[in-house]
Amino acid sequence: MIRSASQGMREGRPLSSSQAPLNVVGEEAQSRPGSGQPAGTTQLLLLVSLAHLISHVYILALPPLFPFLRDRLQVGFVELGLALTVFNVVSAVAQAPIGFLVDRIGARRVLAAGLGLGGLALLSIGLVGTYPWLLFGAALTGLANAAFHPADYALLSAGIPKTQLGRAFSLHTFAGYLGTAIAPAVLIGLALLGGPGLALGVVGLAGVLLVGLILPMRVPAAQDGADARRRPAGSPTAAGGSIVTPAIVSLTVFFTLLSFSTGAIQNFSVAALVGGYGITLAQANAVLTAFLMLSAFGVLVGGFLADRTRRHGDVAAVAFALTALLTLLVAVADLGPVVLMAVMGAAGFLSGVIAPSRDMMVQAAAPPGGSGRVFGIVSTGFNIGGALGPLLFGWILDHEAPRWVFGAAVGFMVLTVVVALRDRWLAQRNSGAGTRGG
Repeated sequence: MIRSASQGMREGRPLSSSQAPLNVVGEEAQSRPGSGQPAGTTQLLLLVSLAHLISHVYILALPPLFPFLRDRLQVGFVELGLALTVFNVVSAVAQAPIGFLVDRIGARRVLAAGLGLGGLALLSIGLVGTYPWLLFGAALTGLANAAFHPADYALLSAGIPKTQLGRAFSLHTFAGYLGTAIAPAVLIGLALLGGPGLALGVVGLAGVLLVGLILPMRVPAAQDGADARRRPAGSPTAAGGSIVTPAIVSLTVFFTLLSFSTGAIQNFSVAALVGGYGITLAQANAVLTAFLMLSAFGVLVGGFLADRTRRHGDVAAVAFALTALLTLLVAVADLGPVVLMAVMGAAGFLSGVIAPSRDMMVQAAAPPGGSGRVFGIVSTGFNIGGALGPLLFGWILDHEAPRWVFGAAVGFMVLTVVVALRDRWLAQRNSGAGTRGG
């Protein structure tokens, strides 16, 4: 027999994500006739995924325009690179506090604010056209970027049935990868048509217009504040207990290591391949494109795997161990361009497979009503890796050791596998201790 939501509330148990109503607070949950999921689930997934796509375009809005901005602002690439540093630092500092804000005022409002702020910041950079304002606008865009992961994952965790959550996470991540893939072509094309101001203006306006779809969408009641009222007064999150558990710290380390290894390939593989493998720039870009495109399709496959197993740490460990082996082959062997593209494409596919399982691991560690702050905390690992990784891999290239870009990436992949297996072992040990104690 299926228990009613009100019965579950009277018994003091938090609602699961599949039970949470997909509507505003105070309204009754609506379901499609003959459907086992709340009405509005598809709309929620599509809009949140579209917001994630736009957020990745925001992230890559400035780098493709650097040649245009250098001439317009009369500055060098070092000064332009400082804007990216400002973006990452602000995003890293703001991400965890915004995660708490998500759980306090609602993910829908925070997501809309992030979209609007990021869009207006890019619009203003295009309109003002001065270097100081570029830095200020980059800071605002970094603040906006800090809203997306906590808000997106909180909405999906509360609004998507658990049996479909892995696939939902995979579609959300795929949309982000797609945004990364299309951003350079879109921005450079617009800049060639009307200059960098037009390119930034169009991207910014797209985000602002999307706010008009996000604000009125149906959202889980838990994200509008009712979740706190439903939880028992003595629960950790209701009582303001610490959210920084050993599991959350371990996952933050996991995300940081992931950022180091994938960032090495995404940002430095082209330079390393051209400098140490005797291939042309066009061939090196084709290798990177194969890695990125197959990563996106690996994410979709990973979503189906994540919904068919609870051993998400094992999936992540096995897939990334195989990724490490393929990357090690690139580091030590002399491969022709075609074989190199095939090997890196396979490595990209496997690295994409782990993404939904990675997100399910975070969701499993989050307390009821705490998805926003947990994803906010662990996502700072991406910013830590994004800030420190370029220094390491740039140093490797400056010392004329291009193969060590892939070698160091392998080292970080191995550490990532160790962390995933360690978390799995600890979970099994704690489960066994709990069973014996019961």
